[in-house]
Amino acid sequence: MLGLQIADVFVLGLYLVGVTIIGIWTARRIKTIADFFMPRRFGKVMMVTHAFGTGTHSDQAVSVASKSFTNGLSGIWYQWLWLFATPFYWLIAPVMRRFRAITTADVFEARFGPSVAMLFTVVGMANLSINIGVMLLGSSKVIDASTAGAVSSNYAIAAMTVMFVIYGIAGGLSAAIITDFIQGVLTIAFSFILLPFILNAVGGIEGIHEAIKDPNMLLLEDRAGEIGIFYIVVISLNGLVGIVTQPHTMGNCAAGRTEMEGRVGWMFGNFIKRICTVAWCLTGLAAVVYFSGRDVEPDKTFGLVAAEFLPKILPGVLGLFLAALLASVMSSCDSFMIASSGLFTENIYKRFNPGRKQKDYIFVARVTSLVVVAGGVGFAFWLPGVVKGLEIFWKISAMMGIAFWLGLFWRRTTVAGAWACTLVGFAVLLFTGKIGFGDYVLWDFNAHLAGKLPTFMLWQGKLYLPWQMIFYLVPGLITGIVVSLLTKPVPREKLDKFYALTRTPIQAGEQVAVPCTLPEGAVVPEKRNLFPNTNLEIPIPSVTSVVGFLAGAGCVVAIYKVVRLIVAG
Repeated sequence: MLGLQIADVFVLGLYLVGVTIIGIWTARRIKTIADFFMPRRFGKVMMVTHAFGTGTHSDQAVSVASKSFTNGLSGIWYQWLWLFATPFYWLIAPVMRRFRAITTADVFEARFGPSVAMLFTVVGMANLSINIGVMLLGSSKVIDASTAGAVSSNYAIAAMTVMFVIYGIAGGLSAAIITDFIQGVLTIAFSFILLPFILNAVGGIEGIHEAIKDPNMLLLEDRAGEIGIFYIVVISLNGLVGIVTQPHTMGNCAAGRTEMEGRVGWMFGNFIKRICTVAWCLTGLAAVVYFSGRDVEPDKTFGLVAAEFLPKILPGVLGLFLAALLASVMSSCDSFMIASSGLFTENIYKRFNPGRKQKDYIFVARVTSLVVVAGGVGFAFWLPGVVKGLEIFWKISAMMGIAFWLGLFWRRTTVAGAWACTLVGFAVLLFTGKIGFGDYVLWDFNAHLAGKLPTFMLWQGKLYLPWQMIFYLVPGLITGIVVSLLTKPVPREKLDKFYALTRTPIQAGEQVAVPCTLPEGAVVPEKRNLFPNTNLEIPIPSVTSVVGFLAGAGCVVAIYKVVRLIVAG
């Protein structure tokens, strides 16, 4: 049946029915728009699995395995680009929680005003549609390959979309977080289930060393290849700039009861993902040996390994693998869908339609969810490949990150400055890329100007990805600073209220009626800045912040060193 055994179909069907029931059951608790978008009631365990489930999906396994299949061990950086940023999550999470916002656009409105909030809403919705498209395409590639083509990519995209839309639209973020607990466990299984079998088939790490003759394929940092130290540093910096303006980040940080839930959940949930990434990379590397001499589409590497080994183990194992794959993509797509519908409902529709009943806003949120998902599905069919789609997502994510960080740390950042740095970033991104519709190409930087650049800025005759990132990050930052210095400052009263939010810790059980406002009776702590009497707003970190950050840094070092030891053979 569709390339599956009866046991596989049973396991897969049991999972799909189960998560759908959970979503519909959760819908009973949805009374207000805040219940749908930002239910602040979850503890540390649920926040860890939510952060892991939202941030981990099967397209990432596809991209890492695909890049490792073509580039070797350095392909791990296609998800490890956030490895060095992970300790900063411990510092960022409490700030996001203290904003007391429902969406990240609320933060931009509190800092700058409605126009920047609406700009972020448009960018954020586009960003999430792109991400949904990448995830659907990546997952469909695995399903196609693991069922030997019995389930085509197109049918797989349609089936996955229907499933996560049903329970996501019904239960909102609560349904996403509750199902993430189940899906997180399945995603870990999905990540590691293939590795022991393919390693055994190729003779383990020693067999990989013996079979792969190119030593650069076995380096974490391929200095002579595409993914060297310069590449890693730049994409890591780009990732840190953009992580705060990925719209679902607000839910990862702020859906917990207190700041500590956000800290623990976001940082340690993502460390679990960093470990899973190792399994995806080693699977792709072992596939180089196993499929030697065969014509393999890189994006289908992970799925082909599944089809090769799982049916031989036990009836139902392939079904469990596919259920885990669906869990990984659905747990992310539902959160992204809800975050994007929250942006439109809270920051556009509600602004022009104030005072409506809560059920009206919830209805609009659900309709918007469908529109965003439709955009993601369209993007999935347009994309030439999973790796290319992931690179587009990296770039779009950073576009408003500059405005966010400038506005957080520098009081002098203005509304015009926020607009300018974002628009300049987009302009440079478009100028250094390719703009086309089907076969019609309006502009292609590589065809017209790449040949005029120094050779160190090129890779295989095209603009090297890290240099493209530098080209839009640096001018964006400079433009934001210069325009801010030349334009009217944000009113002092507005700034004081904004920075009071970031200094005031969350109290257990506090209630806030309006986003980005302090609860009644809140006491704002005294300002403790590293650079007092300046326009810089960089607070002196607390002991909890320092200890947690150092613990996170220690985890980064440990994971990195363990992987080096493993691959050393």
